[in-house]
Amino acid sequence: MNNKLRFRQVHLDFHTSPAITPIGRAFDRREFQRALQAGHVNSVTLFAKCHHGWSYYPTRSGRRHPGLDFDLLGEQVAACREIDVNYPIYLSAGWDNLMAFEHPEWRRVGPDWRYSAPPDVASPGWHFMCFNTPYLDHLAAEVREVAERFPDCHGIFLDIVSEADCCCRWCLEWMEQQGLDPADPAHRKLASAHALKRYFEVITAACRCRNPAMPVFHNSGHVTPGRRDLLPFFSHLELESLPTGGWGYDHFPLSARYVAGLELDYLGMTGKFHTTWGEFGGFKHPNALRYECAAMLAFGAKCSIGDQLHPDGRMDESTYAMIGTAYAEVAAKEPWCEDLQNVADIGLLLAAAQGSRGRHDYHGDTGAGRILLEGHLLFDALDCESDFSRYRLLILPDEIVIDDTLQAKLDAYLAQGGKLLLSGASGLAADGRTFLFDLGATCEGLSEFQPDYILPRADLRAPYLQTPLVTYLPSRRLRVGRGTALGEIFDPYFNRTARHFCSHQHAPYRPEPSGFACGVRQGNIVYLAHPVFTLYHDLGNAPFKEYVLRVILDLLGEPTLRLQGLPSTGRVSLTEQPAAGRHVLHLLYANTIRRGGRGYADGPNAGREALEVIEDLVPLRDVGVTLRLPQPPSKLRLVPQNQTLSFETLPDGAVRFTVPRLECHQMVELA
Repeated sequence: MNNKLRFRQVHLDFHTSPAITPIGRAFDRREFQRALQAGHVNSVTLFAKCHHGWSYYPTRSGRRHPGLDFDLLGEQVAACREIDVNYPIYLSAGWDNLMAFEHPEWRRVGPDWRYSAPPDVASPGWHFMCFNTPYLDHLAAEVREVAERFPDCHGIFLDIVSEADCCCRWCLEWMEQQGLDPADPAHRKLASAHALKRYFEVITAACRCRNPAMPVFHNSGHVTPGRRDLLPFFSHLELESLPTGGWGYDHFPLSARYVAGLELDYLGMTGKFHTTWGEFGGFKHPNALRYECAAMLAFGAKCSIGDQLHPDGRMDESTYAMIGTAYAEVAAKEPWCEDLQNVADIGLLLAAAQGSRGRHDYHGDTGAGRILLEGHLLFDALDCESDFSRYRLLILPDEIVIDDTLQAKLDAYLAQGGKLLLSGASGLAADGRTFLFDLGATCEGLSEFQPDYILPRADLRAPYLQTPLVTYLPSRRLRVGRGTALGEIFDPYFNRTARHFCSHQHAPYRPEPSGFACGVRQGNIVYLAHPVFTLYHDLGNAPFKEYVLRVILDLLGEPTLRLQGLPSTGRVSLTEQPAAGRHVLHLLYANTIRRGGRGYADGPNAGREALEVIEDLVPLRDVGVTLRLPQPPSKLRLVPQNQTLSFETLPDGAVRFTVPRLECHQMVELA
């Protein structure tokens, strides 16, 4: 079930302690409407029930907040209806502190017999509930009540939906019935998967008890690549990605490049906060919101900005002035940002999509995404069910496990002329020594040296380096036969130990090459002996990135897009609007910087790293573009400015032009 989203949304948190009373006393319908209108907001997610467990309307199934003496949600809904603002409704699902205290037996219990909660009784925080317990029935009743009370709402947003090990009474009973051993982590994982599936079935049905077309979104803080089995329970996707809240500025583009292929409408979700959710009085610079909303548009998403309503119910004037600055620009750009398809040369197969390994954070995925973004290459992120035939090149970064099904699919892709880039463990059988593709080379296992050094071929290395480059992680011992070597590996004199070490870090390289190669090409396949994308994620080494980009371009051939004058921190995407008969090029640029740092134990930033911040939007001039489309365009213009651009058509049909000024975000229409 697909749901057409509006472009300019606010997610209006209202997690309000029962120790604060009264609440909502300053709520005024007209003031609420004026704030939304000042912010150019056309959809706002309103709260029926928060993480504390309290409801904000007269409820029979839940408990109304003790400090609330009127129907706050009903008043907000009425205000939205009067000014044509959509109103999805929020309920906390996985966290419910009220029920956790009234029914502690419903809480999630770890295999160490500890509740999944704050570390001790003196620490504030939220308590996880187990969906295998009667709590699910309680939650379903709350959801049904909202769905029946507001059947014309524009969706139901369920929050904190996740699976994890649980050894509560109900989970233990289910495992016993299934003949499973709760001491086995794999068996506990089966129980948690059962609980999660039960949640999706019961709660989605409750959402649609009155309106079978009710939009539904289940939030878990991310969209898990590869879990297509869960998509039938979603009407759309919301990509929670607060850059200063721990996600960073590279998280959203990679996530968006994945969900763009899932045929569901989606929105990006950032926050107005300087840090993360629940930060009263915290503000990022308005330019950061401008950039973040522009990035959502550039990567095919609608926009959502997180805010938190003050307990007295008054909307914050400064917040909606800031949001209005960003959303006024979004409103002007919307015609070029809907009903579109992404254009990509490269498909990046995500290790995170092979979810059986139970992780979400794969450094190879992120490192590959960063290299492609910084290299201004057009790509999509894929799972194993994606259509590979759309891409000229597939990248399998560092730790992709290739089973028989994926092997057959990749073989078919190669037989049709596709190209493949493998690195690290990707492309190797389970023994870590046998290649699954004909590479004209053999692998003699993992090197004993960490680190070692590479000297790529002259055409593949950074032009300012003529000597071996340290790699920090060990390589596969690659011996090239019929294939073409991409460069040499130099071993260090020895690994650093207490018995023998040299200088402050690792030992220098031996002057003679080791006889092993740093990479090999055989036909349309390239294999790199190091986990190059993990290395870039972990260390951000510029000459290493340049080596990988040169390898990619050498294998890919002439890309659809080349840019001159856009820094590596710039971002680019190309979309097609088939119904409008045009392509739209998006150029983005903001100077992200690191500020703050890990604070003292009793300070405001204890345990947190520095934040990636945008403050200044420095304009760029004369960004050069060379673009190859299936049909050369007949006219170009900057939009929404409606300024015609001159261009040159090259002999091969490519068009070359210059964008005279780029400040934050510039779109170019090609028709």
